[in-house]
Amino acid sequence: MDLHTEMILEEYRSALPVLEQLKGAVLTELQAALNRSGLIVTALEARVKTEQSLAGKLALKGGKYASLTDITDLVGARIVTLYTDDVDRIASMAEQLFDIDWENSVDKGKLHQLDSFGYDSLHYICRMPGYDFRFELQLRTTLQHAWAAINHDSGYKSNIDIPREFVRRMNRIAGMLEMADYEFSRIRSELGDYRRRMQQLMAKGQLDEVQLDGDSFRSYMQAKPFEILNKRIAAINQAEIQDVPLNAYLPVLKALGCNTLGDVARLRNKYEDDAYLLARHQLGNTDLDIISSSIGLQNICIVCILSVGGGKIGLERLFDELNGQNSYNAVLAEITFNQASNLPFMKA
Repeated sequence: MDLHTEMILEEYRSALPVLEQLKGAVLTELQAALNRSGLIVTALEARVKTEQSLAGKLALKGGKYASLTDITDLVGARIVTLYTDDVDRIASMAEQLFDIDWENSVDKGKLHQLDSFGYDSLHYICRMPGYDFRFELQLRTTLQHAWAAINHDSGYKSNIDIPREFVRRMNRIAGMLEMADYEFSRIRSELGDYRRRMQQLMAKGQLDEVQLDGDSFRSYMQAKPFEILNKRIAAINQAEIQDVPLNAYLPVLKALGCNTLGDVARLRNKYEDDAYLLARHQLGNTDLDIISSSIGLQNICIVCILSVGGGKIGLERLFDELNGQNSYNAVLAEITFNQASNLPFMKA
């Protein structure tokens, strides 16, 4: 080890507390900014370069550094995202948080030849006010992160040549991952457009044009389409209505022939009076003072099943879907069937 390297390592030892402080400040600043943005990341991490790693770097490139402050990656931070467009959003966020050393920052993904399947991340060299040392911020997607780990483990980017056959195969895999990253972001963007279109159709009341799926059903439930029926039922005993999720009813509604939100609305309009009548038989002789917000929709499903002759078996299947299969569902089906047995919607 030459004298210059030893001097820089001595600087490093003295500066280590400051470097640790910088690492903590960077993590705090990034986490706060991510919280404000609402962006979801799969990893936020930082490290201070170890003395062993620094010594290895100096052994290879020590001549280019006059002092410790010339080394830009003594502190390194990394953010891993799910989508490529989130990398761009976080890059913009970093540009507002830190002073960027553009001359030394690199978008490695743009360095590859057009005929290759190169794959890497965005590296910013940054400076925080109050610190003499710069730090490196890596921004990459989950797939890029996995690729980098595989590269490191396989020796693909080591100084040891590997057979051309393996290089070609690794490049093909990198190309597929790059395409997957692009497609994931594209799908998310197109799903966002789809959801906005569905919201517009719902706002205009064009429910027959909105396919019944998880997104549209959740949005429809936010409009509380069964609230009036629930309040009518609650008034039977002056009961309180307790909100519960209604997601479990999506497959039930599909099984009942609902393909659009218009079908769901028609089902409600057709059976809500009978659903209320059933609730009167269920609650009229009880002192129940708390009911679930699912009662209106559940009774509509019950009435629909019984009115088309589904009987006890149909009710048991309904309760199996809503509650998970268990022996009590048959008992519940029997009780419900008996409660409805003398009502006009019943079909033998």
